[in-house]
Amino acid sequence: MTVMQPSTKSVVTVSEMAELCQISRSRFYDLMEAGVFPKPVQHPSSKRPMFDLEMQKKCLEIRQTGIGANGQPVLFNRRPKNAGQARPQRKSEPEPKPEHAELLEALKGLGLNATAQVVTEALGHLFPTGYPGLDQGDVIRKVFLHLQRRKP
Repeated sequence: MTVMQPSTKSVVTVSEMAELCQISRSRFYDLMEAGVFPKPVQHPSSKRPMFDLEMQKKCLEIRQTGIGANGQPVLFNRRPKNAGQARPQRKSEPEPKPEHAELLEALKGLGLNATAQVVTEALGHLFPTGYPGLDQGDVIRKVFLHLQRRKP
């Protein structure tokens, strides 16, 4: 776990204190109600809840030691190491061309899982000038047999 540093501000809001403790604001409020974290003091003029430097240190100590202000042990879940970073986008397989969609479905029905790229290569090899006008059943059969022969 990284060592949490107290804020350099003389007072912080509940949201800021939750962030310093590396937990959500909602969870921080739950733990305050349970007596794990001390309740904030209210600013005299604005009545806004806040934590002064001493309370900040106490909250960070509770977070690091796992012993609440009520003397009870408390467990905190770890945050993911890449929290705050964007998740890498999965590269989705390109959509098959409409004329290949039926062919892919037919091959799948015959128990052969093939990608659009493999089918395109097979079609290029078997029908270099194209296959319009040919019987769809013949095309499926030839592609199926070609791909079956290529299997190791």
